[in-house]
Order: sequence, then C-alpha cells, then structure tokens
Amino acid sequence: MTKSDVYALLDQKGISYKRIDHAPVFTIEDMEAAGVCQYGNVCKNLFLRNGSGKRHFLVCVQKDKTVDLKQLGALLGSRMSFASEERLQKYLGLTPGAVTPLGILNDKNAEVEVVIDSDLASEPSLGVHPCENTATIFLNFADLKKLIEDHGNPITYCSL
Repeated sequence: MTKSDVYALLDQKGISYKRIDHAPVFTIEDMEAAGVCQYGNVCKNLFLRNGSGKRHFLVCVQKDKTVDLKQLGALLGSRMSFASEERLQKYLGLTPGAVTPLGILNDKNAEVEVVIDSDLASEPSLGVHPCENTATIFLNFADLKKLIEDHGNPITYCSL
C-alpha cells in the first residue's frame, strides 16, 4: 500500500487522523529532528524473526524504550533476531525506515505476529508511518488496534 492507499482506507473506515508530511526519516532521532514528535508520541517498530525464520514479528513500543531481544524471546518462546530487508519487503511490503504497524495491511496471509508494548494501549494519539517514511499519521490506539484485528494478524500484548 502507498500512503495514499492508507489515507483512502482510513477515510473509508471513518478513522480520524492527523497527517504530518516531512522529509524521509529513518530513526526516532530523525523524527525528533524533523519536529514530528511535537505532535504526540510516536511508535518505534522492529521487524523480527525467530531462530528458524518461520515466524515473523512486528514489535511496537514507546519511542524511548529499548527492546531486549533475549527478554522478548523468552516472553514469546523463541530466539529473536532482526529480519532482513528482503523479508521486510516480502511480508510487509516495506523498506527500512518505513516500518509501521500499518504494514500488516500488506501481509496478505496475516502471517506476521504483532507484539505491542502494553504502555501503548493507553495512548490517546499515536504516530505511525502510513507505509512510507515521508509522512507520519497520528491516530487513536483503539483505531489502530481495530485495523490490525480486522486484518486478522495475531496480537500479543506484553510489558517491554
């Protein structure tokens, strides 16, 4: 999906959002420098795989948190490592720097498991990329959760 496709889907579903266009950003630091974080909390996203490469995870956490892969692996019952750019493209249709929970909309078979830091659930407005890193949209966490659930990807909540 392009960002235009994402906007059209959100509009079709009646989901309100605030759109911020900006130069391409690849890190949380880039987002802070571009002034995106002044509009609200943004979500840090990691695309991971298990040791055998048969399971893939999209991990969403508060922007200031560090994810301990050993601890996360223990919680999920699997050794974790970062997935390759090729896997990111294959499963989520995304490029590095554009990883977003909305990438699951490209996951045709709903294979990617979404892992959400419990602290995000209390966010009234959360910033995520609309499948491209040249914009950030701020939407209600409940709306984001519903999009993921409606698409069929499994969601796990945990404290990270």
